[in-house]
Order: sequence, then structure tokens, then C-alpha cells
Amino acid sequence: MELKDIQNLIKFVAKSGASEVKLETDDIKITIKTGAENETTFVQQIPVAQQLAQPVAAAPAPATAATPEPAAPAADDNSKYITVKSPIIGTFYRKPSPDKPVFVEVGQSIGEGDVLCVIEAMKLFNEIESEVSGKIVKILVDDSSPVEFDQPLFLVDPS
Repeated sequence: MELKDIQNLIKFVAKSGASEVKLETDDIKITIKTGAENETTFVQQIPVAQQLAQPVAAAPAPATAATPEPAAPAADDNSKYITVKSPIIGTFYRKPSPDKPVFVEVGQSIGEGDVLCVIEAMKLFNEIESEVSGKIVKILVDDSSPVEFDQPLFLVDPS
């Protein structure tokens, strides 16, 4: 099952109002649980063959995090910027491979659909694409650093 399929399933479950959905195939087991306010979504994904061998790691999934939100109003300078957040837990990489150039630099203009970084999760490299056009103001995470769900990655000036 592709990451996009899982994201679409999460969006569908969130809109349906269901509190829990379980999906099991030959090699993957997915459980999606939504909170009381239908804002929190958790995905547990493990190969079925390894269920008994490894503990299940609960990983929050990108239900609403895919759309960037305005930066926290605590910092007045940053309130005009859009914060691009991590849709998954994993390891943040600025380059597609060690010998390649970085995806984006501070000051670089970006468009919708441009790849900003990759996040490795469970040996899969997930390209994180921009959902806004603008200019990169700040990169908030160091290369090869672990990131959490909904952690700010970039500040983008949409003007």
C-alpha cells in the first residue's frame, strides 16, 4: 500500500466521523483511530508476519498536517510566514542522496508541488512536497535529524 493511499484513507475516515477503522491485508495491518474532536489520527502499520516479533510503533499520520498552517503568533516576525510541518515521524534529509545537492536553500523561490525534503520512515523515503508557493525564509531542522509528526520544518514567505 502506497503512502498516498494511506493518506487518502485517513482523510476519508476523518470526514466520515468514524472513531476507529482497521484494515488488514496479507502484508500490512493498519489501524486508524480518531480522537473525540476528530482532530487526532493515529496509524499503526506493521507487516503482519512481524506482528509477534516486534512491538507495534504508533505513528501519527498526516490527517490535517499536509496543509501548512500559519506560524505561532508568539514570534511576531514569523506570523506572516507559513510553516511547513512534517506529516510523519522519521529522519529528515535535505538531499535525495549524499552526493546530490540539497532540494531547497534559504532564499530560494518554490512552487506548489516542489520537493522540499525527504523523510525516511520504516526504510521508505517519502518526498515532502510544498503545498504553497513562496520563498524559503528559514530551514528549522538540521539534515539527518529525527523529526516528529507535525514538527515545523520550513518557514515560507507566501508574498
